[in-house]
Amino acid sequence: MQCQNCNKETATIHLTEIVNGQRSEKHLCQNCAEAEGVTVKSQLSLNELLSSLLAAQAKPGGEDGESIVCPHCGISLEQFRSGGRLGCPHDYEVFKQALRPVIAAAHNEAQTHCGKTPAGITESVDNALKIEQLKKQLEAAVRKEDYETAAKLRDQIASLQ
Repeated sequence: MQCQNCNKETATIHLTEIVNGQRSEKHLCQNCAEAEGVTVKSQLSLNELLSSLLAAQAKPGGEDGESIVCPHCGISLEQFRSGGRLGCPHDYEVFKQALRPVIAAAHNEAQTHCGKTPAGITESVDNALKIEQLKKQLEAAVRKEDYETAAKLRDQIASLQ
């Protein structure tokens, strides 16, 4: 893929931006990206990202549960911070208080995972996701006392169900 600015070099920087639900992509070569002020950081592994986020969340004096040890695998929160890996599935529950803000930050404060949908997924799953989004919008409209929008959203939900 060619750079969208100079149309000479191969694009090595791929930017995706979503604003008000509209997705735009920009493909740039290294030189054009630098000229536009786009800084490129080397990719971090998930372990490095979680470790750095946990370190940023740490409170002085071990108040955040560093002394807690998982009774199943024996790993402490400090060991996780230094190694970047949990010891077993039970650690998510044992270290819940310390992990929750880190995981939320890694997912842009989202409380539920909305990953890719597998190929060949049925229409009913797509409808369920759409209904869930509309219900959230409906709740927001009711909180704002925007009853006209709320009524339209209610009707959309009913038509999908």
